[in-house]
Amino acid sequence: MASEKLIENDASFPGKACTINAFVAEPPDGAPKPAIIVVQEWWGLNDHIRDVARRFAREGYVAIAPDLYSRQGHKVASDPNTAAQLMSGLAKTDGIEDLKTTIGWIKNQKRTSASKIGVIGFCMGGSYALLLPCESKDIAAAAPFYGEIPPDHEIRELGCPIFYAYGENDGWIQRSDVDRLAADLKKFGKQGEVKVYPGCSHGFFNDTRADVYNAKAAGDAWEHALRLFNANLKS
Repeated sequence: MASEKLIENDASFPGKACTINAFVAEPPDGAPKPAIIVVQEWWGLNDHIRDVARRFAREGYVAIAPDLYSRQGHKVASDPNTAAQLMSGLAKTDGIEDLKTTIGWIKNQKRTSASKIGVIGFCMGGSYALLLPCESKDIAAAAPFYGEIPPDHEIRELGCPIFYAYGENDGWIQRSDVDRLAADLKKFGKQGEVKVYPGCSHGFFNDTRADVYNAKAAGDAWEHALRLFNANLKS
């Protein structure tokens, strides 16, 4: 499948506050496939996130990367100050609302209408990828990478298996919260794995950032995420 040309489209659909833009990548055969929502870092819907969507399409999924900055004019940041402003301008309730709208769009597409849906996210997107399955029972598997950990009462509502990836040297997400997530999974009887990658920083999966990228850890985390999705979306 990797040698076949993917189908790529820029999609748009109405949200409650504005039109939501999204990048969609899928295998070329057009047959119904399970869907994976790819949630952006604080930079926005940039080329890296589009590339992650393509990777999932090569693995036999319809990958949808919604632009969570649609409410702010579909902006993409290249410097941390602008990224921080964009992220702070997105209320968490609005981000979740737009992701739920994305779920509704997926369920209305012929090729994904009956499919199971997964979600993966990185940095800011990792926070949403963990919170979304606590608020929507439409998510069948979630792979949050170094995102914020919701309070215990929200983790109690987690409705699917997860894989949570975290870098040991993360300067944004506190290790104590990551340990709390691991404890909560056991306490509440939830399926999931929390993996801490030694020597890795926040953003270690992003291969466009030489300052933080760790190829070995990124490859391992990718394989863990794929196994999670293959087991829960393709069965």
